[in-house]
Amino acid sequence: MHEQLVQQIDDLLPQTQCTQCGFEGCLPYAKALASREADLNRCPPGGESTIAALSALLSLPEKPVDPSCGTSIERHIASIHPQHCIGCTLCIKACPVDAIVGSSKRRHAVLAELCTGCELCIPPCPVDCIDMVFMPEFSAWDQAQAHAARARMHTRENRLKRQKEEQAERLEAKAIHKLDELDDTPSPDAAAKKAVVQAALARARARRQAQTP
Repeated sequence: MHEQLVQQIDDLLPQTQCTQCGFEGCLPYAKALASREADLNRCPPGGESTIAALSALLSLPEKPVDPSCGTSIERHIASIHPQHCIGCTLCIKACPVDAIVGSSKRRHAVLAELCTGCELCIPPCPVDCIDMVFMPEFSAWDQAQAHAARARMHTRENRLKRQKEEQAERLEAKAIHKLDELDDTPSPDAAAKKAVVQAALARARARRQAQTP
């Protein structure tokens, strides 16, 4: 029942992943709400409509948005000044829904229709070239868009996890190759070198095993 309630709550949240609620995204906030560890008025992007929906679901009284979390405004879109962008990719890494495109040392751009307005791309920018702008044509944000944003977030998380695993596999293969080289070319310090590599391999494997659900 608890997991079902978490899903129902998460379905009502705007999926901006903005962290204004004080949690690391909409799902952690949904879990806290389901456990009665957080109040229902901590989502400025959702505003009054989300509070009303949560109130009906959880049988709790409605409250104004908690001002400590921010204020409810119409959706704003991140905009990158192309003449100032240095192509550092930090905003791309910060965007939870893959709404920023570009590559290293190339100008980046925001896909306005995908931007949730979370503002998470602003703090990492070393040259302060990102502003939040109001675009009437992109001001609306409905549940269909929210669910699409959540799907993009999951796709991104899976991609990053896969890339991390592939990198770990490449490093392990490199270490194993190094061990083979040490076996093929004996030297006075070969045993010590092998011990160092084997210890590093064991630590890496233990970390991966600990991270596996």
